Amino acid sequence: MTVSRTPIPILIAVRQAAYKRNPPCVNDIIQAMSEASQIESIERKLETTPAGAGVYLLCDRTGKVLYVGKAKRLRARVRSYFRPGGDGRFQMRFLMSKVGDFDILVTASEKEALILENNLIKQLHPRYNIRLKDDKSYLSAKITNHPWPRITVTRKIIRDGGRYFGPFGSADGLRETIDVIRRTFPLRTCTDAVFRNRSRPCLEYQIKRCMGPCCLAVDRAEYERHLRAAQMLLEGRDLDLLREMRERMKEHASRLEFEEAARVRDRVRAIEKTVERQTVLHHWGIDQDVFGLYREGGFIEAIVLIVRGGKLTGTQGWSFQDLEFADTEVLSDLLTQYYSGGRAIPDEVLVPAELEDSEIRAELLSERRGKKCEVIAPMRGEKVRLLELAMENARQSFAARRDNEKTRERMLEELRTRLNLRNTPKRMECYDISNLQGTMVVGSQVTFDEGEPRKELYRRYRIRGFTGQDDFAAIYEVIRRRLERAIRDNEQPDLLVIDGGKGQLNAALLAIKELNLEGRIDCISLAKQHVLNDRHATEIAKSDERVFLPNRKDPIVLPKNSTALFLLVRIRDEAHRFAITYNRELRRRARMRSALDDIEGIGPVRRRALLRHFGSLRRIREATASEISQVKGFNAALAETIRHQLDAAAALLETDAAPG
Repeated sequence: MTVSRTPIPILIAVRQAAYKRNPPCVNDIIQAMSEASQIESIERKLETTPAGAGVYLLCDRTGKVLYVGKAKRLRARVRSYFRPGGDGRFQMRFLMSKVGDFDILVTASEKEALILENNLIKQLHPRYNIRLKDDKSYLSAKITNHPWPRITVTRKIIRDGGRYFGPFGSADGLRETIDVIRRTFPLRTCTDAVFRNRSRPCLEYQIKRCMGPCCLAVDRAEYERHLRAAQMLLEGRDLDLLREMRERMKEHASRLEFEEAARVRDRVRAIEKTVERQTVLHHWGIDQDVFGLYREGGFIEAIVLIVRGGKLTGTQGWSFQDLEFADTEVLSDLLTQYYSGGRAIPDEVLVPAELEDSEIRAELLSERRGKKCEVIAPMRGEKVRLLELAMENARQSFAARRDNEKTRERMLEELRTRLNLRNTPKRMECYDISNLQGTMVVGSQVTFDEGEPRKELYRRYRIRGFTGQDDFAAIYEVIRRRLERAIRDNEQPDLLVIDGGKGQLNAALLAIKELNLEGRIDCISLAKQHVLNDRHATEIAKSDERVFLPNRKDPIVLPKNSTALFLLVRIRDEAHRFAITYNRELRRRARMRSALDDIEGIGPVRRRALLRHFGSLRRIREATASEISQVKGFNAALAETIRHQLDAAAALLETDAAPG
């Protein structure tokens, strides 16, 4: 709501004159009085807003925070929003039409305001602030917190004492680096549960890819040296690592240790092959993050080139829509959130526009890094060429994303045409049933929006309406429960895809009919391929994927290379994967419960005591023997027995869950 500077009594008098010409209803009078009260409250707050640095929160009429910003001079910044014509951007006018109040938090300095702004954005998730959502999409490398650490690939960053590197923009690039590390440095790769329960070295030891710390006496200094070398490779310090390894190779050769020198030489060559594929941008060898922006109106593409030691080691990009904020504001929010986690901070951060708080940001980044970091908007020279490269990459990424959106539109339209659907299937949901010989029957729901998965909308269902194995009844129950929720939330899908044949489709259609949703939601089923000939044939022939439609006897067979079939198979396979994963998790829980039941000395009372103390089976699995002994009714000997049994059960479960 844009607040006028007109005095409150005059506003009320004008409204009274208007009411005489057109008498309002009681609700109009109440609303007008409420608005006048809000205006008066905002006026008082504006008069008392301090002039120093701080953070401001723009809220709607219910108190929900819409936007969080920082300012070097709070009074001037906040007043500019509420002054008529103070900010002419359409987005700000739209935002202010929803604002009914504001709050301020005063800080001692602009740097503290910068830190507080970032914390509030992460905590409150305001609708109109830029938010980076890369944590769940990009991979990171992790060195585990263990006496004999291992290196893993993960999407979750948690405070467990491990060291994290990334996120990496290219999953293929990270996996290739991890593969080089595993082939070059003999570090363990087994899980902690397998490590604890091994009685002899595994195959990795036999092929000289692990030193065997699980069973053998290993030189810890040598293991740490290999681990440090792998860490340098993850940090992009390839040249430093190669320099150290060549010196070590010469030392072994000078002592006539030619076999060890040859092993180091082979490792050097493996790393050199990886380094050769990296693009050399400059030769002065500093670390840089180069940010580029490309925009068309409110559509913005941002990208960062990650340069380590003068070489381009990776990129990362983000897309934003409906943003009319100035480039400097977009960059400010981007930098604040990009460096808010445990990300490596470079020597220089290059940005395409001068930021008013660049010195404060550089000071804050330098403190976190422990050495100097500069935030620069270069005007000439080699650094301008790097910025131009980042800007061009942002432009190319924007064009590719726009073309990809058009491709998805064509794919959805082709699906609608070929299957004669009522609606363009912008929101598709696919369902699958999984069970283990009639037990632990579960259903899965995966959601695709505009042809892309929306994992936050995935759902899992425990079948409650019956016992035994009945896929038709399970599909009916899942679809009915889903559509009852859709009616309550007034958010219905365009297309339901059922994994199965005609019987599964009819079960889903029955649920749709009973809820009076016929004609509003399309529903089809997709039957998997099956073998056409007998098992003694020399070549295996399989049927085509078949699509069953309502009120049609024979299925439709889509062309093998059609984009419509590709989309259907993709969503069906994702639903199958999600259902199998849930069923496997339930089996793990059941096995763990049985593992507790099988431990001698653990009865119902002690089992309940464990669950009350730790809260879940997962926490019991993760607890040490000393932590278990702290539970009332347990001693050290019993805790050791429980820990040993749980480790054995965990190792068995991991073996059962292994592919193949």
